[in-house]
Amino acid sequence: MYYIVESNKTFEQAAIDLEAAVKRHEFGVLHIHDLGTTLRSKGIAFAENCKVFEVCNPGQAGKVLSTDMRLNMALPCRISVYTEHGKTLIGMIKPVPMLAALSQNASLVKVAQEVEARTRQMMDEAK
Repeated sequence: MYYIVESNKTFEQAAIDLEAAVKRHEFGVLHIHDLGTTLRSKGIAFAENCKVFEVCNPGQAGKVLSTDMRLNMALPCRISVYTEHGKTLIGMIKPVPMLAALSQNASLVKVAQEVEARTRQMMDEAK
């Protein structure tokens, strides 16, 4: 259900490199949530770092939404760069099993497979 890669880079460098990889693969970064900073700003003791990248390929999103508008709740794709026990990790919930849990439409499986392959490439490049 998850695809997670470990990086030898610092948290910040992995985040910079992920953003660059997303753009190289013709996806856009819609927003970056800095969960670690947000939690600490609210007075919560949180030692780890975590940035969640909301990424989207408009063509693929259009195919999904024109087939099943309810899937807007699963978009955009999210890729996280985070630290855990001193390691930098990059991870996502795989689009194929997530879509299979939400829709039985066979035409969407191909879209999910394409998106999953490209997001895995982005993560592998960024690590």
